[in-house]
Amino acid sequence: MRCAAPLLFLTLLAAHGGPAAAGETACWFENGAVVAPAAVGGVAGDYVIDLSAPHTLLHRDVAQASGFTDTALSLPVRLAGQAVEAAPIAVQSLDYRAVGFSTPIVGVIGADILDRYTLTLDFSPCRLRLDRPGEVSLDGRKGGLPVTMVGGTPTILAAASDGLTGVSGPFALDTASAGGVRARGAADGPRQKPAGTLSGLSLAGTLRQDLPAVVAGDLPDGVVGAIGVQVLAAYRLRLDPKALRLWLTPIQAAR
Repeated sequence: MRCAAPLLFLTLLAAHGGPAAAGETACWFENGAVVAPAAVGGVAGDYVIDLSAPHTLLHRDVAQASGFTDTALSLPVRLAGQAVEAAPIAVQSLDYRAVGFSTPIVGVIGADILDRYTLTLDFSPCRLRLDRPGEVSLDGRKGGLPVTMVGGTPTILAAASDGLTGVSGPFALDTASAGGVRARGAADGPRQKPAGTLSGLSLAGTLRQDLPAVVAGDLPDGVVGAIGVQVLAAYRLRLDPKALRLWLTPIQAAR
């Protein structure tokens, strides 16, 4: 997948003059995270796609090399054939987020960009699609899970237990962590370091046992934890921020 990145960049940049076909892009898994080509303020490269991050981030070293000196910017964002003319971008060191990646991570595309669209994410093969709200008909796709926005992050209800104690409440959708579940940890903690095994996670009526956990990264106040890629990868994920619904379609059913 990595060898296709230069072609993806050319496709992305060509989309600036008009809408790209289907408004989608190939993505790939690396280091437990979903990564896709994107451009922020003309800075193109590999960006982590993270629904559990409230804000879109640009790596400080990359920003400075591109001539940006402020830590709070307003820049255009291009991803998957869609464009936002001006979005708030936070500039900070992302060395802790880049641990374990084979090539530099330019930034993180967060929920403040992703929740402007109806998002469809296929994990096998990895494919990210963004449609403007209202462009995707959900007739015949009743149900889904209710979504609550907490601190700028889409969350769904879940319950987790370590065998001794349990917690329940809103869990973020973490498309950038190696584990099955992420607990609140140090803001600059790598997302790939194992932190034990969770005895159980109840999500959408299904109980999963013996899930690897990570403890890293801050979460908005009120968010209990985050559901990681090891769980989400079993589904096609469709998130509609306008309807505040999430559809998790098992991969076999999606195919």
